Amino acid sequence: MRHVIRSAAVPAILLALLPTIGILTVTPPSSIAQTSRAPRREAAVPFRVGETLTYDVTYSSYLVAGTAVTTVQDKRAIPGATSYYIVVEGRPVPMLASLYRLYYKMDTLLDSVTLLPHRGSMHAEEGARRRSALTRFDRAAGKGVFEVQTEPRGSLEFDIPPQVQDGLSGLYVLRSMTLKPGDTISLPVADEGMVYSVRANVTGSERLRVPLGEFDASVLRMTITDPAGQPAAANTAVWISNDARRLPLKMQAELAVGSFVLLLRQASP
Repeated sequence: MRHVIRSAAVPAILLALLPTIGILTVTPPSSIAQTSRAPRREAAVPFRVGETLTYDVTYSSYLVAGTAVTTVQDKRAIPGATSYYIVVEGRPVPMLASLYRLYYKMDTLLDSVTLLPHRGSMHAEEGARRRSALTRFDRAAGKGVFEVQTEPRGSLEFDIPPQVQDGLSGLYVLRSMTLKPGDTISLPVADEGMVYSVRANVTGSERLRVPLGEFDASVLRMTITDPAGQPAAANTAVWISNDARRLPLKMQAELAVGSFVLLLRQASP
């Protein structure tokens, strides 16, 4: 079950029920690329506080195995910065929940100016097992610190590149990008004290129907590799709407524990 608990980098919402996969951007926007020199002006983003996105999660042969809900809960002040507090939660459908308890929660503090996360956390409940982990980013030192808060062990310090994201923050950064067919996308994504490499090709635009409705969407086909250069997932893709809201409409991945597809069912307000 470790693969299920380790969810932090897929088109982030695969996040709540999947293992690590990532999110990326073509060229980092100026607000990200100039973290030390840029004035403290908030980056333009297509989301706002209160936005809630609800997904149907299909797992292997099940029609709908669960739901994932991601919310921009608030904007909060932290020392020297203001950040969006973004949360995603994943739960199985009631029939499956009656057989085996599953609950996943991931959150991130995404700087409203640089669009880089200050910290991210993951909480998982699988039957009687509970696991909570936290990653903090020290950009000035080029270090990340990972710790499992529910296990008796120390923290792990690891090197991070300047533009590293966590899985959830990466999804929201991706929404803030202008994607053009033919773009090659890359971004480092931190998870469990390691940095994954994510690459994607924007293969074009297509008309897509999801439970929320029908949209024109940009299609990103992705490859994700672990620190050893080994593939972390197969058949991974994300569809982002081409309208002003830049909604993640569909996400899919094939992992060691099975195949997952997320389809957007509701977006509010």
